[in-house]
Amino acid sequence: MKIGVLLFNLGGPETLRDVKPFLYRLFSDPEIVRIKWGLLRKALAYTIATVRRRTSEGYYRQIGGGSPLRRLTEEQALALARELKARGRDVETFVGMCTWHPLLEEAIGKIAESGVDSLVILPLFPQYSVTTTGSGFSALRKLIDKRPEFKKIHVQWISSWPDHPVYIDALAQAIQPELAKTPNPGKAHILFSAHSVPESYVRKGDPYLEQTKRTVELIMDRLLRTNPYSLSFQSKIGPVKWLQPFTNDVIVQLGKDGVDDVLVVPISFVSEHVETLYELDILYKKVAQKAGVENFRRVPALNSAPMFIRALADMVENALEL
Repeated sequence: MKIGVLLFNLGGPETLRDVKPFLYRLFSDPEIVRIKWGLLRKALAYTIATVRRRTSEGYYRQIGGGSPLRRLTEEQALALARELKARGRDVETFVGMCTWHPLLEEAIGKIAESGVDSLVILPLFPQYSVTTTGSGFSALRKLIDKRPEFKKIHVQWISSWPDHPVYIDALAQAIQPELAKTPNPGKAHILFSAHSVPESYVRKGDPYLEQTKRTVELIMDRLLRTNPYSLSFQSKIGPVKWLQPFTNDVIVQLGKDGVDDVLVVPISFVSEHVETLYELDILYKKVAQKAGVENFRRVPALNSAPMFIRALADMVENALEL
């Protein structure tokens, strides 16, 4: 049996020229902008992309001129293939992105031509949300239904993994050395920062908030709960009410409370991208300095950390056994 694994993520513009078309694709997604009439949604997406283009270009310019997400995801796919091969499984890995190249349709085309008999679809979003995994799954199902080759392929879907024990261990392992670098490791405040989603989605049943909280609590169990901690949300877009408290506001309050050491953990991001490299490392670091937080550090995203890759391999093997 020939096995394939599709890793998918949101995607990001690789050059400044890519920013506007990337934003257009992002805001054209019906799970992100919930307007049923497609023409109106696309018109709104074009307007948002045009208005936000210069601001977003400024962010990407400060992190090197583009997102490293494609490169990092391809590295994760290669590392996963090597890990599975070491376990005796010859697996071909594929990479697809929801909003930028290689797009999901490009990945599905390659998979259709690869001759795989079994496919595991693994989103790189640990916590499920309709805006990320749900949107990707919806697009993938439509693409798969159009391909006759997939009638012979057994497809397994991994919807979320917020409490996978090896994933939790990987995060705890990433936090510990950064915690040790703070002046007062036992007193440093651990701030878990997750990508926010509209509050209305959660009220309608999106499990993202509860799954994110579960991840945080399991990590703190691994760390023996010796440090104060909190969960906040970043990357709000638009006028609707989003999950709070916002990371910016929490940092300001910690400064007011006299907290000197803050260690930020990007809890819903498994790869470095604009939300970590710009928002956390540049924007919120300035906020922390202004708020009086003397020592503001950030835990690196997991990227291709060996324990994280082992977690992904475990999930793939578990799916293949179903």
